[in-house]
Amino acid sequence: MKKIAFLIFIGILSTSALWAGDDTITPESNKNAIDLVQSHADYVWTLIAAALVFFMQAGFAMVETGFTRAKNAINIMMKNLMDFSMGTLAFWAIGFGLMFGASGTGWFGTSGFFLSDYIPGEDPWVLAFWMFQAVFAATAATIVSGAMAERTKFSGYMIYSFCICAFIYPVFGSWAWGSLHNGNGWLEALGFIDFAGSTVVHSVGGWSALAGAIVLGPRMGKYSKDGHVRPILGHNLPLAALGVFILWLGWFGFNPGSTTAASKDIAMIFVNTNLAAATGAVLALFISWVKFGKPEVGMTLNGALAGLVAITSPCASVSPLSSVAIGAVAGILVVLSVLFFDKIRIDDPVGAISVHGVCGAWGTLAAGLFNLGGTSAKIIGVQMLGVAACFFWAFPAAFVLFKLVNATVGLRVSAEEELEGLDLSEHGGTAYPDFEVFAYSGTTSFPTSSILHQKKGKKLGDLIESAQ
Repeated sequence: MKKIAFLIFIGILSTSALWAGDDTITPESNKNAIDLVQSHADYVWTLIAAALVFFMQAGFAMVETGFTRAKNAINIMMKNLMDFSMGTLAFWAIGFGLMFGASGTGWFGTSGFFLSDYIPGEDPWVLAFWMFQAVFAATAATIVSGAMAERTKFSGYMIYSFCICAFIYPVFGSWAWGSLHNGNGWLEALGFIDFAGSTVVHSVGGWSALAGAIVLGPRMGKYSKDGHVRPILGHNLPLAALGVFILWLGWFGFNPGSTTAASKDIAMIFVNTNLAAATGAVLALFISWVKFGKPEVGMTLNGALAGLVAITSPCASVSPLSSVAIGAVAGILVVLSVLFFDKIRIDDPVGAISVHGVCGAWGTLAAGLFNLGGTSAKIIGVQMLGVAACFFWAFPAAFVLFKLVNATVGLRVSAEEELEGLDLSEHGGTAYPDFEVFAYSGTTSFPTSSILHQKKGKKLGDLIESAQ
């Protein structure tokens, strides 16, 4: 009882002191404390969002592996591991400075290389901001791997992953987002809207993927000599579906995290992101059902991703109703786009060009069309300029890069290696050692062991000829 009475007495004294006008707690000190809590919350939210975006690498790995053949599963995993690893180092050394460094021209930054903006002992916000931007850069690089799957040399892949994160992605990023740190991009100065990267991240990756697919050429057996498209089925669609769910989750860091602030604004961004993804999946389902007579799982999965990509630009500046419309168009567009690229014989095993390039462009235009603050010919014109600038930068730059890689270390594996599978030829292993893995040429299936034991035999030549 004595102890309780003593505590009550101390409480009364403390309250009396406050009532008496004790000036040790002032409005200014309260404001400083609140600002400190808000600052800490911003750090925590930004880094949690960065972790969610990093986890999207696992989603991309699952989607790409599931949509491709078992004999290339290790290769897909290695590429997703290394594009993040190589991309991290490239963005740390070069990319971040080009994208967010001080710029007198608005074209690219000239400071901040090797994270030189960070001064030990001072506010480390640049570290949190760099981490969030680094996972975005790696996303742009990993988009490319899906369109170039099953036929790309691993050494060539390492080189172009580094270059995309060091140069191609950061230069366009500086045009649209430079002022987020120390820069001032010419495109954002015009009022360009791309809140979380439909164009900056996804279209840059998508148009780079288009360049890579053109330089590489299609997989053996994909197109017949008379122009027919031969389906090359993925080996594990449940794995691909898991990847889409992981990506959907990661997008809740990708879009809301782009506020880099723990604020109430993220609520609408969460809702818009989810609605667009759901609508994209539903519309892709219906379109594929009508087109193919069955509700096709691959198209439906890509429909969800198409909705996510499309809402990435306008997620903070459109209403929930508009996000449904944006996702619906994306779901229709992705099905038609996949069929179009197949028709013109551009082989994209996972639909990356359609999901990220085409639907990224649509989402960027939609940011102007459905803008909550109102739209105008000027706003739409700036959005169209941004879409065009992205294509005419990323596609030619990537095309030249892939040509250079092809002329030096080589970009495409040999016909024998492609038939054998990149897991064995590039990495000396197999993802499923307890199962017989079959190679599919587009007309016939045969165990890869029949290739391994006949490297120089006539039968291998016959198999290669039948696959072409």
